Order: sequence, then C-alpha cells, then structure tokens
Amino acid sequence: MNVLAIDVGGTHVKILVTGQTERREFESGPALTAQRMVAGVRKLVRGWKYDVVSIGYPGPVLHGRPVAEPHNLAKGWVRFDYRAAFRHPVKVVNDAAMQALGSYRGGKMLFLGLGTGLGSALIVDGIVEPMELGHLPFKKSTYEDYVGVRGLEKRGKKKWRKHVADAIEELMAALEPTDIVLGGGNVKKLKVLPKGCRAGDNANAFLGGFRLWEQGKTAKRARRGKTRASSAGPSGNAAQARQVIDGERKDAGT
Repeated sequence: MNVLAIDVGGTHVKILVTGQTERREFESGPALTAQRMVAGVRKLVRGWKYDVVSIGYPGPVLHGRPVAEPHNLAKGWVRFDYRAAFRHPVKVVNDAAMQALGSYRGGKMLFLGLGTGLGSALIVDGIVEPMELGHLPFKKSTYEDYVGVRGLEKRGKKKWRKHVADAIEELMAALEPTDIVLGGGNVKKLKVLPKGCRAGDNANAFLGGFRLWEQGKTAKRARRGKTRASSAGPSGNAAQARQVIDGERKDAGT
C-alpha cells in the first residue's frame, strides 16, 4: 500500500509518498484554503502513485475531521471533503500528532513542536493523544504566545530560550513523560536542549503519516490476538522515511 503523507504547515506544505526519497513542497500562508492545498498537492504529486492519504493538519482534529479552522491559514478546512477531493481514502490527524507518531520510541512521550505556534501531542504505550497545550495560560498570556514564533520575534532569542525551558519544566511536572521530543523548525535556535529532551525532525511527520495506516492493520491483528501494537511502523516505509531524514541532516551538516 502506497501512502501519500502531507504535512500542512504555516509556511509550507510538504509531501512524500511511499517509494520516494525526496520530498516536494510549496508555500502555504494565510491565503491557503483546503481546496488550494489539494490543488497544490495534486500538481506536485504527478508521477507518483499512491493508494491512501495521510494529512497532518495544523489544528484540532476529532474522529478524523478538523473541528476548528487553522490560526495561520485561510478558512474553509472544517467542512471540506478530503476523500472526494483526493479520490482516495484519507486520514486527517493533528500535525503535531503525526510528527509525534513518527518520533515515537515507546513509553510515555510528550511531543512539542516549536514552530509558528506550539504543536503538542502525548503518546502513551502507542496510543496517540493530540493536545492543544499552546492555548493554555502561561505567564501573562499563553504557551504559544511565549514559545511560538510570536514570542521569538517579540522578545528575542535569549528570552525565548528561557521561556521554552520554563514551559518544558512546567509541562514535565504536570504530565510526567518518560521521553520528550522537541520538533518544529525553531528547535535549531536552541543553543542547548533542555534536560530530558531530544531533538525530533520535521521529516518524522512523513514516517508518522506512513505509520497511521500501519497502526490500523496492527490494531486489527492485536484484536485477533496475533500481535500487539508497538512503535514500529511498516519496515519498507520506515526505512524510506529514515533515508529522507538522514539525507536532510546530511545536507544541513548535522
């Protein structure tokens, strides 16, 4: 089964399909609607074959559908028919949850995406729970206002780093994770990772998108008593996504 994984971000839409090792992308921004996203993806995906679609959506998702319009994009996402638009089965999840799933190694993991806003998800023994921690009260405003891009631009790197450390300390005390992954484009702006944290990779969103479809098959097998769910995704897709991640790290000199 070939999976098309789509990572919808505040600045870019990135895509990758099973069997490919180079992602494709186009700019998003405040004028991007769901319809324009689909049109952009269908243009870029020419020459690629896929059977199903995974979409990482920058907002809350319930029962596979967006329940609120994104903060950093145009409106028109909640009522949109993604399956009809792509003409393939589609799974929509919160973008942080998709990246978290691709970063998961086991246990109780907290994922925090330091990007345009603050993405967040918790995975406990393989069960993904998308969260909206960024909108919770923090200091004089919200977590997102301090550790998202607005906080970085408003207060500068030095204060932003301090606020990131403070936010992580509070969330560690409240949620008691055994593993914390920091993803998002602004992780590279941290001089030192806070204690107990490891850096994720935006390319893990693709692996998470692949694992979404493998999880369904694994759960069915588990209910039949043949196996149990784990953090491992499909071996071929996982190896391919790892190629993308390793390749991008090499290009970045990390």
